[in-house]
Amino acid sequence: QVQLVESGGGLVQPGGSLRLSCAASGRSLSIYTMGWYRQAPGKQRDLVARITSGGLTNYVDSVKGRFTISRDNAKNTVYLQMNSLKPEDTAVYYCNAAFATLNSWGQGTQVTVSS
Repeated sequence: QVQLVESGGGLVQPGGSLRLSCAASGRSLSIYTMGWYRQAPGKQRDLVARITSGGLTNYVDSVKGRFTISRDNAKNTVYLQMNSLKPEDTAVYYCNAAFATLNSWGQGTQVTVSS
């Protein structure tokens, strides 16, 4: 079991930037595939970005070119750099760690993009 805690969310204007962090404890993240998901009110939780243990990344089309997922195994932390934010990016963002049959989630951090 790995415990995940997200941070870095908040209120930002359209076009602004935020960097989300996901700090892990209990286990090393180095062997996990890490993902950021988001859930807007009344909608399902969707994958935003994912990075494998080997460093391969993929993104949902709507954030390509704007968001970057990265990992710092020495700090046991993954990040989501979000640039050029849009109102439709507003959601609770969740960190996910996956390895074999194990799947762990953080508590979520609110991101609100509004004027």
